[in-house]
Amino acid sequence: MLIVNEKDLVVPGQVLAENDYYPGRGTFKEGKKICSSFVGLVSVRNKKINVIPLQSKYIPKRGDVVIGEITDIRFSMWVLDINSPYSGLLPASEVFGKEKRELENVFDIGDVLLLRVVDVDEVKKVKLGLKGRGLGKFRDGILVYITPTKVPRLIGKRGSMINMVKEKTHCDIVVGQNGVVWIKGEPDMERIAERVILMIDREAHTSGLTDRVRELLDRLTGAEPTTRNEVNGSEVAELEAAVKDAGELEEETETPEKTKEDEEELSEG
Repeated sequence: MLIVNEKDLVVPGQVLAENDYYPGRGTFKEGKKICSSFVGLVSVRNKKINVIPLQSKYIPKRGDVVIGEITDIRFSMWVLDINSPYSGLLPASEVFGKEKRELENVFDIGDVLLLRVVDVDEVKKVKLGLKGRGLGKFRDGILVYITPTKVPRLIGKRGSMINMVKEKTHCDIVVGQNGVVWIKGEPDMERIAERVILMIDREAHTSGLTDRVRELLDRLTGAEPTTRNEVNGSEVAELEAAVKDAGELEEETETPEKTKEDEEELSEG
């Protein structure tokens, strides 16, 4: 018996169903009862119950495409902040192969990269790589941080939500599966995109969000253009020298296969 409804907001320990249902992500089983592990939204697919947390940290998985900022340079690797409790490590061999070169001459502290998670071992040592279409270093732009579980809602069905933000602001936008978003455009438009993306992060679980986002974009880009002082958000991250075209980067991150299931769960019907 199902006790809750689709998209109900639930809390840890709350009983969601009994008997004929199966526990999915964000749930646990206690006897014949299925309970929530998080504060989040209910999703039911073929009698399998999931709870999508409203707040969460990014837990790296092999194959994810993430955005990271270099925080340290060691003997043979770069250390990156990937918006996770665990740092990412980019070995020099992933960039140079067997060639010996000075690491600082290629990437320096503060550089922001688009990378793929190559491996995660049992102690959460996260190995990153740059082999793949569109992966590389960003140039200019700003970074915005959202809850990783809200990434599918930001993208929307078949990219509908993020495409709307891009079309209205004329910005290039790349979304990492770790909840880090890179935006590049005219300064005023970057701040509008940032403001809208943070709104989506805050209100991802509410209905009618697409219409509200459209109205806000129309207002900010039309009769009432935004200014820097109107926007609350992160500081601009100044980046240097890109190695990849922004258009390629968008294709790489906006349609990650691993987010499709979550996209269906979070997107509005």
